[in-house]
Amino acid sequence: MRHDWLAARIRLASSIATVGSETSGGVASGLAGLDDVRLLLKAVDDPRLYAELRGQLDHNYGLLLMAVGRNEESTAYFDSSLAHKEAALAMEKDPSGALDPYLGTLTTRGLAYTRLGDIRRARRDLASAVELAERNGLRAQAADARRPLGTLELRVGNVPAALRLYDESERIYRSLDLDIPPLLRWERAEALLTAGLAEEAGVHLDEILPVMLEQRSITRDLGGVELFRATAALMTDDLELARTYAASARRRTLRWGCQTCVANATIVGLRADVQEALRTNVIPPTLTSRALRAANGMPMPRLADQAALARMLAVRVELRKGKRKRAAELLERIPRPGRLTSVDYRMLRRLCRAELAVAEGDKSRALAEIRAGLTELDRVRDRMGGIELVSGTALHGRELADLAVKIVLERADAARLFGWTERTRAQSYRYEPVVAADPELAERVGEVRGLDQAIHQAQHDGHPTAVLRSKHAERLREAHRLGWHTGRWGRPRPVARLAEVADELGERALVSFASSDDDLVAMVVVGGRCDLVRLGSAELAAESARMLNVDLDALAPDRLPAPLVQSVLASARKQAERLDGQLIRPLEALLGGRGLVVVPTGPLFAVPWGVLPTLRSRPIVVAPSATAWLGAERSAMPRARKVVLVRGPGLVGTRGELDKLATHYRAAHTLAGADATVSSVLRALDGAKLAHIAAHGAHEPENALFSRLELADGALFAHEMAGLAQPPAQVVFAACELALNRIRPGDEVLGFASALLASGSRTVIAPLSRVGDEAAAAAMDDYHRGLAEGAGPATALADTIAVDPFRRPFVCLGAG
Repeated sequence: MRHDWLAARIRLASSIATVGSETSGGVASGLAGLDDVRLLLKAVDDPRLYAELRGQLDHNYGLLLMAVGRNEESTAYFDSSLAHKEAALAMEKDPSGALDPYLGTLTTRGLAYTRLGDIRRARRDLASAVELAERNGLRAQAADARRPLGTLELRVGNVPAALRLYDESERIYRSLDLDIPPLLRWERAEALLTAGLAEEAGVHLDEILPVMLEQRSITRDLGGVELFRATAALMTDDLELARTYAASARRRTLRWGCQTCVANATIVGLRADVQEALRTNVIPPTLTSRALRAANGMPMPRLADQAALARMLAVRVELRKGKRKRAAELLERIPRPGRLTSVDYRMLRRLCRAELAVAEGDKSRALAEIRAGLTELDRVRDRMGGIELVSGTALHGRELADLAVKIVLERADAARLFGWTERTRAQSYRYEPVVAADPELAERVGEVRGLDQAIHQAQHDGHPTAVLRSKHAERLREAHRLGWHTGRWGRPRPVARLAEVADELGERALVSFASSDDDLVAMVVVGGRCDLVRLGSAELAAESARMLNVDLDALAPDRLPAPLVQSVLASARKQAERLDGQLIRPLEALLGGRGLVVVPTGPLFAVPWGVLPTLRSRPIVVAPSATAWLGAERSAMPRARKVVLVRGPGLVGTRGELDKLATHYRAAHTLAGADATVSSVLRALDGAKLAHIAAHGAHEPENALFSRLELADGALFAHEMAGLAQPPAQVVFAACELALNRIRPGDEVLGFASALLASGSRTVIAPLSRVGDEAAAAAMDDYHRGLAEGAGPATALADTIAVDPFRRPFVCLGAG
């Protein structure tokens, strides 16, 4: 009886000291309370009970030390805790009940080793915890151990593996009907930030924060989530939001006593201030001293990386103030990155060294630093999974790439600028596609499709749809997450050289646009030469492109009142003339009447080039980079001659469209009505030479690979077509918006059409804005007649667009 009372007292006192440190006195108070508990242990003379209680006490001691960044000290306590828990297990008649706390300590020690950078020991502990939990049927504990194993993979740069482990954990929690720990979503957001997917991470964190505040989560967890939200805001240039969350995270973590967390929050706040100062060129007089004071106040060597980041921010400020010598002295103190140093640290160090070289007048050295930094970034990119992750990494090298373009543009060296823009843009299109089917992703997509049908049926029957829509959104989010790590990409192809691009062009011309600040330029490759032409304001061109698309959308419906058509058409013509005058007429002397390959930049990806007066009837191919175009141009055509014609539901003016097209392709495989299901369409498309798809579609800007086509039994998503063993060589979309893209930093282009190009399709024909059903049917009849008569895709499309340019905003993507 006495033993029971003493054990209960020790357990309670140990828990109060650990949890109470959160609100009263911090970690020092908690450690002191545990020291008092240790004195009580002397009165416990039962060996098994002593081992159990001592194991719990040492675990809590290590946990508090770990919470304030004293990870090396914590491992000694975890060692002791495990030794005592093993002894207690050995004395148990049924050890299964005592296994849970043992697994908790083993997992936590693995996390401490991860934070120390001891990857071998961390992996050993965490893998052992997963294996032991699964062997004993402890599924929740197996899920708990997978989470820090994901953190370990993240630490070594394997983002897809980390995301996969997080998803496995969540799946287990759901199957056991357990709440999803907010920490799991926080960790997933960290992985997305590492991959450069800051917007996606921000969405996750915005969902977590209200829940944690409502549940009155402990201060350090709230501070951690706020810190990641601040980082996401910083990466998306929302500087005010970054400052707000960084300040709140700093207050919370300062109260908790975690010096690492406080340092990280301080860095994010500083970066927001430095970013704004550099952008506006208004430098607060105390900004450098603030950064250096923060660096000097960080304990070494534990916070060496954070101190170095603060000094790098000071370097950038001093360079902008013209203090080169001071900047160079500070930069000398920045250590070289280690094996586990973050990509963010590496890129910032390269940027500082490049900016110093520019300030010292040595631009060749600056370009060498940028080249080295981008090579490091390539190694990070090569380890990513789905195309979203591959493209997202460009965010980390954005400032390096911008500086390279600015330096080379100042030299007005067109050939060199061509090389650098190819080195820095649309790198995800350099990867050879590798098919990797994922049954779980397929299952989630099937559920989404089934819920689509259920919603349509409920609407038809007049029943409420709120619950179905909520479930649909949840399943779609799960599918999005799976798409981040289930796609795999093969070997990177080399960046295209100017000479080989010129050879492949033959009599055609290539126009590659680039911008630096607000300066827009074009590199024109014709007859083996590369010329540079300056085109004025990039912002002005972007606004004209946006307004033209608004007008084209307004013109799309098949039957509009004549006065409205004339008014909108006049506006569209005006914007087309403006773009033509700014972007094309200055190039006329170089281009002549040649067919074009156009490589846009940023908002210019939204330009339907065939609408511009100078380019009417001219064959034009649009590509994300010259490297991507060259790869598509050189790709082999399939031996099979299979042609597939598909019509989805709900199209008003296309009932006879496929019949007309079938006259051009007498052996075509036609799927329409109830036959045009997702599975039947995918089977037919695999290995086709040409696929024509008339169906309503939608661009999904939040996750471009989930842009979709509406078929008889639900949505066909872009990633499903991209996952075909042999995607169709040419795909023609007579559907709305499917050439639209989400343009990430580094001109990383993501959308339905671009996903097909990245996955092996040679040519994609698709509209950039809305198209009326009747207008699309007429355009497609003209286009396929041209193909049947022997014209290439770009030539056939040019003739098609010229008939009615403003109602046929199609583009030829890839090769033509």
